[in-house]
Parts: sequence; structure tokens; C-alpha cells
Amino acid sequence: MHRSLTRITFMLAALALALVGAACGGGSTSTSAPSAAPTTAPAAAPTAPSGAATSPAPSASGGAASGGACDVNAKISGPYQGEANSLTGAGATFPQPLYTRWFADYNKLTNVKVNYQGVGSGAGITQFTENTVNFGASDAPMTDAQLKAATDKNGPVLHIPTAFGAVVVTYNISNLSQPLNLSADTVGGMMLGAITKWNDPKIAAENPGVTLPDADVVTVHRSDGSGTTNAFTSWLAAANPDWKSKVGAGTTVNWPTGLGAQGNAGVAGEVKNNPNSIGYVEQIYAEQNKMPMANIKNAAGKFVKPSLESVGAAMTNSIANVPNDLRFSIINAPGDASYPISTPTWLLIYQNQKDPAIATALTRMLWWAETDGEKVNPELGYTPLPDALKAKVLPMICSITVNGKPAFPGK
Repeated sequence: MHRSLTRITFMLAALALALVGAACGGGSTSTSAPSAAPTTAPAAAPTAPSGAATSPAPSASGGAASGGACDVNAKISGPYQGEANSLTGAGATFPQPLYTRWFADYNKLTNVKVNYQGVGSGAGITQFTENTVNFGASDAPMTDAQLKAATDKNGPVLHIPTAFGAVVVTYNISNLSQPLNLSADTVGGMMLGAITKWNDPKIAAENPGVTLPDADVVTVHRSDGSGTTNAFTSWLAAANPDWKSKVGAGTTVNWPTGLGAQGNAGVAGEVKNNPNSIGYVEQIYAEQNKMPMANIKNAAGKFVKPSLESVGAAMTNSIANVPNDLRFSIINAPGDASYPISTPTWLLIYQNQKDPAIATALTRMLWWAETDGEKVNPELGYTPLPDALKAKVLPMICSITVNGKPAFPGK
């Protein structure tokens, strides 16, 4: 009897160890199924979008909703037999310069071509929901309605953050020798049409000693559904009660005035071509076009320039409120050094994949991006993920399955 119990105990222990030790690509099936629908965001995450549902979150054991362990030292070193030779994605223009570099480098390493179209976050979410691309991209987490539509069609959605960046306020005023200081009060007033002249007393008060022109303000905004717009309007809504009550925040809003343009590049072009104009773009578009960037008043009352360091400060000062599903905001973050219009950007992935070749290529690309690819982020003006966040992202990649089995081969 004693020997029988010992044998049974040994067999159960061996089975448990095999299940716990199964690597992302170890070939073992997941021990539990993903949630049938997104759960509700925790109340402790005040920066999450209003009314937003959450997607599957990593479990305490290191896997995500489907369980499983990850080898965090896994490395993508070349092509992999059986993976698809091409992937398609669409969405945000905010990270497009970064993704262009990433996917060119990845193609040289693996021979996998990633065709990414920067069509705006809204259009990217639509294409992702309709399953016409292998992944979407957005600078704003999907809303309740968007998550439900996508989940109903294709199962649970994962939000994979890839980088952080700054949305900057840029302008076209001649003969200025220093960056302007601007607050949500003055920027919101211009965008609302309440402040119509550049030498308005409110703007002048924020820029003592600066000679401002007696010229009409021309405002420029995105005409397409945009995560950049979501970040910009979320900042205005958080720091300007008048803007919050009259316009609000979102990827699209009803602009009271101004010129509309498609994409970050379109807004940058309109500002550059219209004297005395003001608009908002991702930082790299302003830098590429040699356009000025305002110092923005943050939640601590400090005027802060957009930079890797100030975006990093906003991220660091917000990290405690990041929920497990990785859908969060760092807009108007606390801290003297925080740049207030900082935002993450996400790749959108279906957790339950159907095609093994696509699933292998997709998870390998994601793993490379979050481990080796991100090394070029600072060079291109994007802040990489902190280790605390990456510790949640890598297990989420390992939670992706294909036909009930882990999709990532672990190399």
C-alpha cells in the first residue's frame, strides 16, 4: 500500500512539473482556456480610458489567461522553418517611423516581410476587427464597444505596448528665438476659437519677454481617427475644464475650428505651410521637419520640454497604476519632470490564432521587437518599455495560442 501511494505521488509530481515547466513553444497544450470575453478594468487604475473593458491579463504564474511559462532569455537569431514569410499590419501613424525601422531590420534577420500601413489608429482598429490584417496598431486602447466587436468575431484581444513617445504642440511663428511655453488653458483656448490672436494676454503671460505677433491664430488638427488626437485631447480634457465640457477626448472629436489633415505627416505639413498656425504631432514628425516644439505646463505646474527623459519620467510616475491587461494612460502624469502629453502605443493581437505559420511568424516578430528591436527606440525618439512593464509583456506574448497550443516556438 505504501509503495503504491509513493508511486502515485511521484507520477502526480512529475505531471505537475511537466505542466509548470512547459515553455512557450514547448508543444504542450494550455491547461486552461482564455476568458470568453474581456473583464472589467480594476478600479485602482484611474488612468484607464473611461468605459473601457480589459483584455486577458497575465496570470501570477507568469503566463497570461491561457497559462504557461516563458523563457525570458529566448532569442530570435534567424529564419524559422514553417513560419509565414510575410505579415500585414495597419494602424497608428505615431509609431510608423519606429515600425518602419523595426520591420526592415527584422526582414534582414529572418527574411519575414512585415507590411505595415500607417492609416491611423481608428482605421487600424477597423481592419484588425475585420481580420483583414494580422495585427492592428493603436495609440489609444480599444473601447468597450470596439473590444466587444473584435472579441465577438475573433476571440480575446491582447494589447502589447511597444514604446512610449511625446505628442508635441508645434507652431509656425517667424522670428522666435526660443520655444514657447504653453498650457492647456492657452492651447485649449486657441483650439476652441476663444483665443484668436497670438499676442493674447494669456499667451503673453506664459511667455514674458517674448515678442508675439499681432496675427490671427490658425489651428490644425487630425481629420482621421487618431491615437495622437486621443492623447492630445485627453491632455486638454484633464487640464482644461472648458475643453472637457465643450469637446471632450477621443480618437475623433468635433473640432470647433481649424484645418483638418490626414495623419501626423499631414498635420506637420499644414502647420509648416501656414504662417501663424499651431497643431499637434508626434515628436519625430516635428523633428524631421525641423519644426519648433512648445514647452508644456504639466500637472505640477512646470513647463517641460518633450524628450526621452521627460516621457520616461511620466512613465515612471504612472507605472504603479498600470493594470494587468496593459491598457493604460500616462497623460498629465504627476511629477515635476513629467511631460504631460506622453503616451504608449500598442500592437493589437488576437490571443487565439488560427493559422500555425502566421502564429509562429507573428509571435517571433513580437518577441524580437520587445527584446532586440527596442534597442533602436531612443535613436528614433521613442522611449523603451521599463523592465517592470516588459515583465508583463513577454508572458502575454507567450499566452498566444494556435489551435489550443502555444504559438511561440521559443526561438
